[in-house]
Amino acid sequence: MSAEDEARAVVRLLWRAHVADETRRGPRQRLTVDDVVDAAVEMADRDGLGSLSVRTVSASLGMKPMSFYTYVPSKDALVALMVDAVAAQDEPFDRGKPLRARLTWIAESVRDELIRHPWLLDASSWRQVTGPHRLRRYERQLEQLVDTGLSDLDSDRVISTLNAFAVGNARETLDAQRTPTESTLTDSQWWNIVGPALSEVMPHHDFPLAGRVGAHVGELFQAPGDPTGAFAFGLDRLLDGIEEFTDHWTHRNPSQRSPDRP
Repeated sequence: MSAEDEARAVVRLLWRAHVADETRRGPRQRLTVDDVVDAAVEMADRDGLGSLSVRTVSASLGMKPMSFYTYVPSKDALVALMVDAVAAQDEPFDRGKPLRARLTWIAESVRDELIRHPWLLDASSWRQVTGPHRLRRYERQLEQLVDTGLSDLDSDRVISTLNAFAVGNARETLDAQRTPTESTLTDSQWWNIVGPALSEVMPHHDFPLAGRVGAHVGELFQAPGDPTGAFAFGLDRLLDGIEEFTDHWTHRNPSQRSPDRP
């Protein structure tokens, strides 16, 4: 199958609930595409995206690898289906809430999804807004900005900025949450060893700020940092800027408000 044919096939698979059933020749399949995708998501949630292959997914479903291709054309196609499938878990948000609450929901929902499904960080997010569930998410996110009067492009950029911030923090949060094995140290144990050792070898006159601030953070959290607190702080500052931007944009462009704005 060519790259062009596979791209078309993935779109039809993503939108399979919206296209007419195609008559298949041969015996009736005992599984569905949903069964294959669900099994792959469960495996990736448990073992990571690196554990995923045509062979491992096929084995988990009790079928031969060649049978896999009668459902999904490739592993890349499977990942695209998985990304869209987990987005179906999204819950709608009340558009009547204040703007700050709506923007917070956008960032928090992205971060929460990544923490529930860490393998998403290893799946390319580029070109992924082609499935019905991801597109529905984008629609709901845009709905939260309709009454701001922002242009279409600026609305998209606000969402992209919130997404980028949430993704970066989710990655750090997951790093901090990794359960230590018997051969590793907890963050607290690590800091109790590394903090004093670093203080002995580091020339403090070369790193006066890094030494003071780093030591304060380490002693306060008994860890290299505080991803949860950093998310709350950073999101507040980010929302301050977005709210100020929307206010200034509306005042400068009163005649260019969104046609859907009440």
